[in-house]
Amino acid sequence: MKKMKVAVIGCGSIARRRHLPEYNAEENVEIVAVCDVVKERAEEMVSVYGGTAYTDYLTLLEDDEIDAVSVCLPNALHAPVSIAALKAGKHVLCEKPMATSIEEAKAMNEAAEINGKKLMIAHNQRFVASHVKAKELIEGGEIGKVYSFRTTFGHPGPERWSIDGAGSWFFDKERAFIGAMGDLGVHKSDLMRYLLGEIVEVGAFVETKAKDKTDVDDNAVCILKTETGVIGTLAASWSYVSGGDNSTVIYGENAVLRLEDDPEHSLVVQYKNGDVVKYELQKIQTNEAGGQQTTHVVENFVDCIANDTVPAVSGKEGMKSLQVILAALEANETKRVVEVGGERAVI
Repeated sequence: MKKMKVAVIGCGSIARRRHLPEYNAEENVEIVAVCDVVKERAEEMVSVYGGTAYTDYLTLLEDDEIDAVSVCLPNALHAPVSIAALKAGKHVLCEKPMATSIEEAKAMNEAAEINGKKLMIAHNQRFVASHVKAKELIEGGEIGKVYSFRTTFGHPGPERWSIDGAGSWFFDKERAFIGAMGDLGVHKSDLMRYLLGEIVEVGAFVETKAKDKTDVDDNAVCILKTETGVIGTLAASWSYVSGGDNSTVIYGENAVLRLEDDPEHSLVVQYKNGDVVKYELQKIQTNEAGGQQTTHVVENFVDCIANDTVPAVSGKEGMKSLQVILAALEANETKRVVEVGGERAVI
């Protein structure tokens, strides 16, 4: 079987910790190129994984042998680079948030459709074992009607793991567009859509409190309402100084599901009758030492290309999750509840 030839554009921490090692673990994939504006970083990755080092992604995209690329760049570059890659005939796996506006996201999806290529967004929370099991229990009626939820994603901040530390692009509004909401919150909007269906209304408080010399958000709490009337909260923060919180709790008619909320058990089900079931599942991925297990993102991307199936997190899915975050920003600015995908704020 001919190996799929892939390239990674951007050699920062997410490429080094996720994309490159996960591609390398795929038997039928060959890493043939990497690109970074910092030449030494690209050359370093070539010394580990092989291939050709580039500093200009447009030159890389001229290589007709490349089947697919990962876009691991600052948020503001996701759309233009992904669109260029799709137009060059490459399948694209793009980091989140997929774009800085709905207009950009639509253009990315149009480029994928016109050129007949796959566009997948790297939302890994759908592949976490506890989340998959929770979806199974919810859809199987195990917990009955869902009443409410809370979901949180917070840590001390990207300077702890970004290759550029405190000088990272994450803190530069021009390159990042949004802070913790784009880094962490969009993961959770995607997760709640996956578990509970579409989110239709959002209220939010979005602040910059924990980080100096930046004007991107670092602390946010949102209230979300699904199309079936389930309400809950989403928190995204770079202010959790003692460690991370990546937990979700779902409150149902018959039981409460605690996902990644217990240090030993990835899923704990507390039933109304007093029974408690604890699941020992593969733990959620982290950026801390020892947290380097696969995200299954690359695995699913490679599989959808090989089998010509719709990506597990398609560009259209990524756009819907982005819409929730954009609605939250609007809700904070207008001090009103905002309809997701709506034209204006509503009371």
